[in-house]
Amino acid sequence: MEHVEVVVIGGGQSGLATAHALVTAGLKPVVLEASDRAAGSWPHYYDSLTLFSPARFSALPGMPFGGDPDRYPHRDEVVTYLTAYAARLQADIRTGHRVIAVRADGSGFTVELEGGGQLRSRAVVAASGSFGRPHHPGLPGLEAFAGQVLHAADYRSPAPFAGQRVVVVGAGNSAVQIAAELAHESRTSLATRAPVTFARQRLLGKDLHFWLTRSGLDHAPLGRLLKTPPAPPVLDDGRYRAALTARTPDRRPMFSRLTDDRVTWADGSTERLDALILATGYRPHLPYLAGLDGALDPAGLPLHRGGASPAHPRLEFVGLEWQRSLSSNTLRGVGRDAARAARRLAAHLARG
Repeated sequence: MEHVEVVVIGGGQSGLATAHALVTAGLKPVVLEASDRAAGSWPHYYDSLTLFSPARFSALPGMPFGGDPDRYPHRDEVVTYLTAYAARLQADIRTGHRVIAVRADGSGFTVELEGGGQLRSRAVVAASGSFGRPHHPGLPGLEAFAGQVLHAADYRSPAPFAGQRVVVVGAGNSAVQIAAELAHESRTSLATRAPVTFARQRLLGKDLHFWLTRSGLDHAPLGRLLKTPPAPPVLDDGRYRAALTARTPDRRPMFSRLTDDRVTWADGSTERLDALILATGYRPHLPYLAGLDGALDPAGLPLHRGGASPAHPRLEFVGLEWQRSLSSNTLRGVGRDAARAARRLAAHLARG
């Protein structure tokens, strides 16, 4: 069995930021990534996805995002950036290595891989859970609906829906962005439980992220105070609010039921529906920790304090939503949490 110092599970933005922080702390991480490249979920997002934060606020520690710092990078630019970031890291990054279980083993862990391989590690960082499990809410009649149902994680472009009747469920950035572009090709409605809340993209000539950073709100450790994280507003330069005002797409209260190929709205009206797109977010997906007592709660969610596992001092989480702050699971903010995790692990490992 191979013996290593720290295993980082996941080679996306969280895993790469963690590897950088561990190397900076003098440790030797091995990053295990299930896919064939270290870019996380970014290659699989929809084609038109554009960051809502400028390039200057979208970089991981140690490597600025190239080009115009005030532009809003496209999905493919993020993939290119992460690939280059991984290539520059002085860390052992192993793609095609899927972790299926982590077991406590004395003062460390045994990490089991798909296909039968194993590593013995003194510490583990779970950095793969943020976008691994698309959330499918329980909607009345969904199981009987005969039309197409897909999550935003599987949506790519509006072309396949041309001429169709489509409903997008959700009130966040992705839901509004997807619904707005679908409305150019299909008759599209945005179904939400409450009106969409907007935040201005720019204030006094500066992007909102400038003000969040300058005020300290972006990294304030508020996560521990929040039992239920607030839903973020839709960041808008004016086009999305205008699209909803023009009813392209139209915003409707959540429907009451789906039946066969029809949708019943809250006012009792019904109509034929071709496709339903769920832009309803993600939940942490950490099945490899299911057998590690005290790592997860009964719902499979991580038990942690600011990323540190209370049950296992050498187990850390990185990249969780509101792990510590508003920006914990973002390109701009994950590095701060990664650095804290690295410092804690370095201290534990130094004690033997």
